[in-house]
Amino acid sequence: MSESTPEHETERPTPIGMYDRPAEPTLTEIEIASIVLSLIWLVVSVVFLVLPGKIEGGGFVVTLLAVFMPIAMIWVAATALRASRIMREESARLQSSIDAIRNALIAQQQRASSGYEPNVSKKLDEIVETAKKTESTLATFSTHRTQPVRGKIPNANGDQTTLELGTQAEDIAPPLGTDVFIRALNFPETQEDTEGFNALRLALKDRKTAQLVQASQDVLTLLSQEGIYMDDLRPDMARPEIWRQFAQGSRGRAVAALGGIRDRSSLALTSARMKQDPIFRDAAHHFLRRFDHMIIEFEPEASDADLTALGDTRTARAFMLLGRVAGTFD
Repeated sequence: MSESTPEHETERPTPIGMYDRPAEPTLTEIEIASIVLSLIWLVVSVVFLVLPGKIEGGGFVVTLLAVFMPIAMIWVAATALRASRIMREESARLQSSIDAIRNALIAQQQRASSGYEPNVSKKLDEIVETAKKTESTLATFSTHRTQPVRGKIPNANGDQTTLELGTQAEDIAPPLGTDVFIRALNFPETQEDTEGFNALRLALKDRKTAQLVQASQDVLTLLSQEGIYMDDLRPDMARPEIWRQFAQGSRGRAVAALGGIRDRSSLALTSARMKQDPIFRDAAHHFLRRFDHMIIEFEPEASDADLTALGDTRTARAFMLLGRVAGTFD
């Protein structure tokens, strides 16, 4: 059986390849200098200590110490110098390996980020294209229906009422149902989520809801650039009475339960983006204002179940995250 290779001579795998410990030369400048000094001291000792005098009794021991003690000190110093040099070289190689690993990780993250952005853009484009197709289909269907007389709408008794000049369609549209409203704030789950797209289409026809949906979509898109997705967050759900207190004007610690996002990574990334990116900061504050206005109008007519369902939407989770970063619940 072949002899096992000593541990310090084996190749050790690292994240960037094999780390080969260089073989030490058998004879270095330190050893050569030590040999020369030892020989010089031996010659001097023999000439001046051994040959001239007579060595008797204890003098022999003293002479041996005088001859070999300096030589021992020379080699102790040589060993210390060699160990110090080896430590410096090992430290330099270790630092080089750490720098190489750091650069490799940075390059990997950059490649992952650059490869991820096109995928996000592609998905968003596909969702937009699907929404456009849905709108086109609905528009085609509506052209085959009998159009009412311009400026009149049927009332509850079947009579026609003349509209005042400047009245817009959104002013006479039926109110948005609570279920549809909450479903729209959660956005479609997939491209095949017909119910989600229908709810979103109806919500965009309501001016105030459309403003909130657009503000929510903006911040969700910006957060996705940091790798933060609302589906990945698992917030502590607040009780309906906390939402009611917030809608009625309570702020600070009284409604701190609404800041139920505990993901430290998402909080840190959002806080850093808020401080460094003025566009993100403006979009976040605009979204928080829209959400405040919405909850004030929504709360009086909403049941506890409605408030709970609202708190579980993607829009509400974005509000919890941004509200906590902005200090709304402090």
